Amino acid sequence: MKFATMRHFLYPVEELVAGMNARAYIQMPDAVVRTLLTDSRKLSNIGQALFFAIQGRRDGHTFIAGAYQAGIRNFVISDPGFDHLQFAGCNFYLVGDTLQALQDLAAVHRRKFNYPVIGITGSNGKTIVKEWLYQLLAPGRNIVRSPKSYNSQLGVPVSVWEMTEENDLAIFEAGISRTGEMKPLAAIIQPTIGILTNIGEAHQEGFKSRAEKISEKLNLFKDAGLFIYSDRYLDEYEGEIPGMEKFTWGYRDGADLEIYSHRVSEGNGQQLRGKFRGIEVSALIPFSDQASIENGIICWATLLALGYSPEEASKRLGKLLPIGMRLELKNGINNCSVIDDSYSLDLSSLAIALDFLKHQNQHPKRTLILSDIPGTDSESVYAQVGQMLQSRSINRLMGVGERMTKHTACFTCDKQFFRSTGDLIDAFSSLNFQNETILLKGARVYEFERISQMLTQKVHETVMEINLNALEHNLNYYKGLLTSGTKVMAMVKAFSYGSGSFEITNLLEFNGVDYLAVAYADEGVALRKAGTSLPIMVMSPDLLAFDAIIDYKLEPEIYSLRIFQEFINTLSAKGLHSYPIHIKLDTGMHRLGFMESELDPLLQGLKGNTLVHVQSVFSHLVASEDEQHDAFTQEQIDRFTRLSDRIISTLDYPVLRHLSNTSGISRWPDAAFDMVRLGIGLYGIDPVHAAGGDKSPLQTVTSLKTSISQIKDIPAGDTIGYGREGRMPEGGKIATVKIGYADGYSRKLGNGAGKMLLHGREVKTIGKICMDMCMIDITGIDAAEGDEVIVFNDKIRVEDLAKQMGTIAYEVLTGISQRVKRIYYYE
Repeated sequence: MKFATMRHFLYPVEELVAGMNARAYIQMPDAVVRTLLTDSRKLSNIGQALFFAIQGRRDGHTFIAGAYQAGIRNFVISDPGFDHLQFAGCNFYLVGDTLQALQDLAAVHRRKFNYPVIGITGSNGKTIVKEWLYQLLAPGRNIVRSPKSYNSQLGVPVSVWEMTEENDLAIFEAGISRTGEMKPLAAIIQPTIGILTNIGEAHQEGFKSRAEKISEKLNLFKDAGLFIYSDRYLDEYEGEIPGMEKFTWGYRDGADLEIYSHRVSEGNGQQLRGKFRGIEVSALIPFSDQASIENGIICWATLLALGYSPEEASKRLGKLLPIGMRLELKNGINNCSVIDDSYSLDLSSLAIALDFLKHQNQHPKRTLILSDIPGTDSESVYAQVGQMLQSRSINRLMGVGERMTKHTACFTCDKQFFRSTGDLIDAFSSLNFQNETILLKGARVYEFERISQMLTQKVHETVMEINLNALEHNLNYYKGLLTSGTKVMAMVKAFSYGSGSFEITNLLEFNGVDYLAVAYADEGVALRKAGTSLPIMVMSPDLLAFDAIIDYKLEPEIYSLRIFQEFINTLSAKGLHSYPIHIKLDTGMHRLGFMESELDPLLQGLKGNTLVHVQSVFSHLVASEDEQHDAFTQEQIDRFTRLSDRIISTLDYPVLRHLSNTSGISRWPDAAFDMVRLGIGLYGIDPVHAAGGDKSPLQTVTSLKTSISQIKDIPAGDTIGYGREGRMPEGGKIATVKIGYADGYSRKLGNGAGKMLLHGREVKTIGKICMDMCMIDITGIDAAEGDEVIVFNDKIRVEDLAKQMGTIAYEVLTGISQRVKRIYYYE
């Protein structure tokens, strides 16, 4: 079934049943499906959507009720005992495995199309090669490709589902991390052209050997007509090289490159396609780093393999643009937040960006600035965009481009249209951007970076970048250690350990944490004002903060009889009842909390008390990460169990218990109780694995970056900085960078104690750290003023700086000054 006015095939019930080999429970026999959904937080095209209850870290069946409430009426389930009868007016498809059913349905969809499909895999460079090939091949073509880096068992079928008859070329990437994963991806992509980028060390943990990894990756190309690869990456592979035709590329390192490509066709031996000597790197691509050189050559070889002349291929490569694979969240003018995702535009990446915009709650209004969608003038496409905006509650649209102005009727929100970016900029002062979240989403030709510069607050050139994907990964890692039903309280005190406030809590709320915890009431008030609806525990309340706590529906920690009685008096004066509180027990930390000897009067105060409702009883582990203190940790667990039992037995309603911190989650699973408090681990600091010397499963969340203000050649014997402590007996070259102790870069890191990265090379500080800047020794490094310098990231870690300073990572992160602007990015 297909309607000419629709962009996508519409699948009726019978085709869905056959495609997934499903047992169907049908209440809507005339239903059709156009959209596949796997995340109940990201719902679109409700009337024609099919929701898959994926069995991942959490059982997808638990999200069906929420999706049903949102209007979804088609579901794929794998639990034969699931009570589907409670959902009226729905179609349910029972399968053995919901992920397999999703993949099978995507494979059915793929077989409807006969145009070329490029499949890409490798250890690194897949996404860059895919995006560069899109740039190189797009002129005159309608290309569908994987959005962002959607290359997983879940991402590939979602990507392939976007194929339509309007396209004439598809480019998909496939990523694997263990044996057995490529075969299902190959069945979905069914590439006619295969590209192997490289074979490196990434994801090696899931394979017995490099040869095994090569063999697994080559499964993608078993039925490809053309396979493009380099011999040097298959040196350990002894099996048959796939592909009816083989096209190899190679090069030698050095300023003078030798690049060769040849086609090997069955029956006619080797046929030299081209051999090019003495080609400078810059003559091929406008990048100089080694990774970009190799990725560019892969693209260059692909153009040759597809029949482009060497001259045309080289000409196109010279116009390659850098790929920004992330959207960035920045502070904007007039109390706005700006989401900058203007490097490319298609429907898939637009949906991802709109979902990110939707879960930003810090402002009452959401605005989209959108350019024409490249390669199409179809009314049905812009109608689909209009539906996407409506389902994500976009308040205002500003369209840029000739095509957008012809399809204004497709959009129901407040709207304005401009024929060019210049026209919008000319009208900028009259557009009244204020107290809103603004998403910039435009094709590169529209130069939306000009709009971004006008919307974004001018920033100090030292910035801290926060990787929201990494934070999400770390949250999910710890969730994976918990049993089903255990709640998560996320610690966002101290500006989320220096990482931000609402920017972090929006992501945490979106990812289903149950509670937030702050140190002081004003932190909680700020989160409420930014739109946070999660319950918030205040860990250090005092009498002066009680009014604010109540006004903003915050929940105080009660740690002493004095605080308990004062809060009771406040509630009584206000005529309030059943106000939520949290009882803190001291089981050995001796910081805050009720000692065992103080428990009796507390119990007397709680018994029959209708003014308060005890939400939770909790305590804090002292040394849960340290094996030498395990006996004491066990004592704390036992003491907490005993004391909390006494409190709970006094009350006639359920009460949550929580004891474990980040390290406790990892090392003490039996201490999880009803809820855990996740703190520093969210932000990529892993006390447990660091103590044991093991590789951490966490990802680095924060990177601190600055830039070079000035470069100087220093004569032999001259000194550098205050007190003449920086010495260069042999002379050399230094750079002054824009970070100092007022930014949180400690004076203890002066005179070589601190290290930074410049063009991938480690450099040391020289001389004392100044208030707003410091100097680094860059002797022997080719650098220029304005170049980026990394203060810490995943190579020079926060823990390394802390060790040099004689402190802990917590202090380093929380010590980064608020004048250092935070930029949040999501890939």
